[in-house]
Amino acid sequence: MSVTMTRGVLFVHSAPGALCPHIEWAIGSVVDQRTELTWAAQSAAPGMYRAEIGWTGPQGIGAQLASSLRGWAHLRYEVTEEPSPGVDGSRWSHTPELGIFHATTDSAGNIMVGEDRIRYAYEQGGGDPSLVYQELSLALGEAWDEELEPFRHASEGAAVRWLHQVG
Repeated sequence: MSVTMTRGVLFVHSAPGALCPHIEWAIGSVVDQRTELTWAAQSAAPGMYRAEIGWTGPQGIGAQLASSLRGWAHLRYEVTEEPSPGVDGSRWSHTPELGIFHATTDSAGNIMVGEDRIRYAYEQGGGDPSLVYQELSLALGEAWDEELEPFRHASEGAAVRWLHQVG
């Protein structure tokens, strides 16, 4: 059986210094190799650190990475997994206040909202456009984007190292 490989990026937007080695250990346990990140001060949150690492591995590693970091206090991160043959891409976003959000993405990284989710938004809205808007905002993960945007801008221009896993 052939393993389909894909790639993505893990963005740790903000983490307390004491948590950084634990994050490296969690990533290493998913990819089955020792992982060292290059940590930099996060200007959007003094006293916090940020890091990015690209990865290559079998489909599903993105979900495993996101799950391994889920729920840690004071940790903001995103994981992307590019589409591969027969599988859409994904993005997971996490904030301490909101928890984790998952979205299916297209080849350009745009969030795709399925027709069932759109129908649900119409049904929940019951004819009230503001309720439909609220449901679609949730489906697009707008609250996560709003909270993470200052941390994304603070990391522009950062180098991304690549982590390869043979599946």
